[in-house]
Amino acid sequence: MLAKRAAPKRAHGVANRVRIIGGKYRRRLLDFPDADGLRPTPDRVRETLFNWLGQDLPGWTCLDLFAGSGALGFEAASRGAARVIMIERDAQASRALEQNRAMLGANQVDILRVDALAWLANNRESFELVFVDPPFDSGLAAAVLPNLGTHLKSGGQAYVEQAMPVVAPPGLIIQRSGRAGRSHFALLIKE
Repeated sequence: MLAKRAAPKRAHGVANRVRIIGGKYRRRLLDFPDADGLRPTPDRVRETLFNWLGQDLPGWTCLDLFAGSGALGFEAASRGAARVIMIERDAQASRALEQNRAMLGANQVDILRVDALAWLANNRESFELVFVDPPFDSGLAAAVLPNLGTHLKSGGQAYVEQAMPVVAPPGLIIQRSGRAGRSHFALLIKE
């Protein structure tokens, strides 16, 4: 059975476009391809998330798993993150991320076209912030959450967005949570 496709997202009247809401790249528009499960985190939810985080991320290292449109990773880069690794296995989405990085001049962003789960299994680096926003209704967050703490620095945080309410795995606690439409989201912190 094919997954139901969400209506294309619009920014400034153009389908498949999302805007950066804060920081150095504020108001810049990111184009992304039309792909199953690709639903950028809405502006209102990103604004809430970055309010929770304190707006700026000076010098932070961030990981954007399942990067998709890149809205979360580019937002982090815009707000001062020193390094953002974006993981995206879809070729079209990965090309769009490369184009958006070039358009923004976001040299602190590394884009890897690999499977997120395979990459995580081999990763030994830890991050201040990890975004876990897999394709909607994919259930992939459940595969990432049990070992997510090993990829976070002490006191590191993880943002999780999925179709189901977020349940914190051992070693992480939910700081804040919310819901927008069918999406549940939470900010977790490593104990």
